[in-house]
Amino acid sequence: MKNTDNRLMDTKNYAEVLIDGKIYTLGGAEDENYLQRVASYINEKTAQMKRQEGFSKQSQEYQAVMIELNLADDYFKATSRADISEQQRDEMEHESYSLKHELVTTQLRLENTAKDLEEKTEELAKAKEDGQLYNLILVNIQEQVQKHHVKTLNRLLQQKQFKNI
Repeated sequence: MKNTDNRLMDTKNYAEVLIDGKIYTLGGAEDENYLQRVASYINEKTAQMKRQEGFSKQSQEYQAVMIELNLADDYFKATSRADISEQQRDEMEHESYSLKHELVTTQLRLENTAKDLEEKTEELAKAKEDGQLYNLILVNIQEQVQKHHVKTLNRLLQQKQFKNI
């Protein structure tokens, strides 16, 4: 057996396996449990085919080809499912990236809105403060004008009284 990147490994593992009632010695880079699982799968496929009516009456060559075709069919279906899963994963990654981008954009907008709100709140507070200051200044001016009017009136009254004397 070959490893996943199709290079023979320096260390080989061996396992005795049972396929279709015969014992075989398999060797490969994979561990013994893996070799047993592969053999078990082939053995199950062979037994499955033999359970079909009329299969055992066919020639050994025909039987071998049918088993091989069924194994190839399983392989291509599994490959197709893997491709679909990979495509779905890629789509989910793309969607996840888009959602993350949208989240970051929304967070930036939120931060900018919060900053704008803080600035407007400060402006409002200052305006209120300035308004209060304006009111205080206005009240102070009104008081000064009244005092000035009172003084002026008092002076005029005094002048008038002085003239009347």
